[in-house]
This record gives sequence, C-alpha cells and structure tokens, in this order.
Amino acid sequence: QSSTIILDGPVRAVSKRGAIGREWWGVQWVAAMERIGHGGRLDRGKRYARNGSVLRLEIGQGIAYAEVSGSYGNSYRTAVHVRALDDGQWEKALRALSEQAIYAAKLLAGEMPGDVEAVFQDVGLSLFPRSRKDIQFECSCPDYGDPCKHCAAVYYLLAEQFDADPFILFHLRGRNRDSVLETLRVHRGAGVDDTRA
Repeated sequence: QSSTIILDGPVRAVSKRGAIGREWWGVQWVAAMERIGHGGRLDRGKRYARNGSVLRLEIGQGIAYAEVSGSYGNSYRTAVHVRALDDGQWEKALRALSEQAIYAAKLLAGEMPGDVEAVFQDVGLSLFPRSRKDIQFECSCPDYGDPCKHCAAVYYLLAEQFDADPFILFHLRGRNRDSVLETLRVHRGAGVDDTRA
C-alpha cells in the first residue's frame, strides 16, 4: 500500500543510552506519554527498541504496526493506534499554516519548522497525543501492561523516525508529505499575501 511507510528490520534505535528522541520532534513525542500518564511504562521498551527486537515497522495513517520478537523467541503483533486528524481539522491547520509566510515557505522547501505545533495549537489541534483517547496500544503478547514493552519499543522507534523526518508525524496523523505540500501550494496560490509574517 503506497500510503504505508515500511522499514524492514531489524529496526534498531540510533540512541544507545539515555533518552530516546534527540530532536524537538522525538523529544515532544516521548514527552507526550509523560503528560498523559504512560511515561513510566515506556522505559521497559527502550532495551527492545535498541537491541533489534522490532523485526519490521510499518507506519500508516493512524497506525504503526510492528512485528516484535519477545524474550523467548516468540514473535508478537503490535500496533500503536494514533487518532488521525480528519479532513476538516487538516484543512483548518493547513489554512492557518498557509497564512503565515515563514511556515509555508519552510514547508514548501521541505523543511519542518520546529514551532509548527504552535500553529496547530492556535486552531485547537495538536500533532502529539494529548489524552489517552488519542492513542491506543495493542499487542498479541500476554502482558497486560498499557503499553507493554513491545508497544513501548515501537513508540520509541517512532520518536526516532520523527527526528529523522518530521513529515512522518504528519503522515501518522493522516496526511502524507505530498498531500500537505499540495494543499499549501493551492492555498498560497489562492491570493494569500506573501508579505505577511
């Protein structure tokens, strides 16, 4: 499926020790779990994220799916469901971005402004999970943890994917890079004044 980003594994975290998430995007993604109360359970997944236990990672719109190897050689089907923004929400966010020349120019040049989240918040939205309703963890393992270490490993690896390419976060939340850029071009071409800051 063309709308799915596939990473054949094993997928290993770049970070070897300490925090996972080096750039603003990864740091905010991990911090989101602290804010909604899942943070303490994430740490169990760091070792799995780092040791190659994630055999394959697929990032779609609203879901990241992975096959994760367990401690005893079992393989588990793991999914992190993130509520995608609907078309109306995306339209509102992209219109706001298009009205600010600096954001639109950077995005159209393939750069993700570090403070673009502020524009989403200005229109009542967020790129990051804000409550437990925004994210769900699912795994075929017998651990009833929420999230279990297999899901936590996937969550950490997503942080590093966002560090490497923040447009992947847009993709997970429902709009791929090409769609975002095309919508911005349409709005910018519809008479928005380029001199506005």
